[in-house]
Amino acid sequence: MENSKYPQFTFTWLGGVILLVGMFAGTTVTSFFNVFWMFVFKENLQYKDWFFMLANATGFIAAIAFFDFFIVRRTTGKKLNFNFSPTNFYTYVLIFPMMIGMMFIGEFITSQIPTTGPFFGKYYEFFTQLMDQLTDDPVVMVITAVICAPIFEEIIFRGIIQKGLINKGVEPRKAILYASLIFGVVHGNPWQLVGAILLGCVLGLVYFKTKSLLLPMLLHGFNNLCSTLLITYTKSESFAEAFKVSEWMVLAIGLVLFSLFLYLFTKRNKVHYNEI
Repeated sequence: MENSKYPQFTFTWLGGVILLVGMFAGTTVTSFFNVFWMFVFKENLQYKDWFFMLANATGFIAAIAFFDFFIVRRTTGKKLNFNFSPTNFYTYVLIFPMMIGMMFIGEFITSQIPTTGPFFGKYYEFFTQLMDQLTDDPVVMVITAVICAPIFEEIIFRGIIQKGLINKGVEPRKAILYASLIFGVVHGNPWQLVGAILLGCVLGLVYFKTKSLLLPMLLHGFNNLCSTLLITYTKSESFAEAFKVSEWMVLAIGLVLFSLFLYLFTKRNKVHYNEI
């Protein structure tokens, strides 16, 4: 597709390094800004909820900008650009129940990971305290988790890493898996690892099939919105606790939903999309 308006860049280890350097540069800028603010106004912005959101967004934006400038433009002669086109209503009807099924399956697997013991106990306590600090302000939590994270993370993990691997010649299912594994690992804890990998596989499949980055962004936002609501109103991310059912019931419903709508989406849905 040489006439495509979307650059056909590839993703290699160098691209990964560029993303990390960009992320570091972005967060460093916000850190210096905080130091300047402390020096002039005698106030530490690090403890402001909105500053965490700003620092997070700045890191992602810098990473994407670095990859665009140092990889995409230098190898393709084009600017980094993605397809954000909406799709037909039938596709939305299929992908959201499939996502819910995946979320239920992920919750069951996550519930089997220990939260007590000499290693997991201290780690889980640290993780819980960290999450509590990040969710003090519900408005900031919604903006960060439901809006910013889906946009920036989908651009990087699906739009850059997965697409770049496929453009490099990696088999699509392997590219989806690799991007999902990286997506899971960067969450930095075992209780989000499984859910993030499963989420990434569904998002990667949807992106590969529809060729639109809008759909995985919407699904990602929906997933994070559900987690935000569960944390806000039940103090946990458990559907089982919210609906007063066993985790085995959650697993059974998840398997049915995911299997059925995965089949309908991949086998029965005859609508295919191309990036032009």
